[in-house]
Amino acid sequence: MSDRKAWVEGTGEAAVAVNSKKIAVYVVVVFVLYVIITDPAKAADYVQIGFQGISDAAGAVGDFMTWAANGGK
Repeated sequence: MSDRKAWVEGTGEAAVAVNSKKIAVYVVVVFVLYVIITDPAKAADYVQIGFQGISDAAGAVGDFMTWAANGGK
């Protein structure tokens, strides 16, 4: 009987965590839509900054892999 109780309690905690994640995602989506609707130019700047960061990170990973493939020289 105690195993069942532990399983039910664990499921409840997992359900709360999943619901918390869903709420967080909804809040982020609403915020993003708010920014896009109220100031599209600023939203576009944010997207450009994000993609520039991703591009820089990918370039850095590529440089590291090239360095590692050349024996670290």
